[in-house]
Amino acid sequence: MLAQAIKRRLSKEENQKGFTLIELLAVIVILGIIAVIAIPLIGNVINNSKKSADVATARQVYDAARLYVIGVKNGEFATAGKVLIKDIQKEGYLDKTYLPSDKKEITSGFVYFNAKGQLDNTAETGKTDAVTLETGSETADIHEFSADKVLSAKN
Repeated sequence: MLAQAIKRRLSKEENQKGFTLIELLAVIVILGIIAVIAIPLIGNVINNSKKSADVATARQVYDAARLYVIGVKNGEFATAGKVLIKDIQKEGYLDKTYLPSDKKEITSGFVYFNAKGQLDNTAETGKTDAVTLETGSETADIHEFSADKVLSAKN
């Protein structure tokens, strides 16, 4: 009789399908741990890619300024100075450009060059940032990039 009761009990458990509450809770805890680890890492990747895209845009503006100086000013760098982004856009060397980090249009800014025609990253002009971009129309956000960052951006 006891043997028959044990057989019936075992046959019921073998036919049951599904997960126990403990198994479901274990899976939920594991997924929670993975989410706690993964979400900050994904956020860092997104922030780093925005910064890299901004530097690439600054490099694009720098390249357009070089073309502008060569094409319009005949490549002359008699004195250290700056090239206005509005002038570059007016001459057609740069289209309307948006900064990827804030998705606002670049409305104004400068590219600073020294007398040798290189990006100025010294105190000669009183300015240590080589490319300065202003975005937005109502409230301008200023983004400054050093010559080292701009020149190290890949072509």
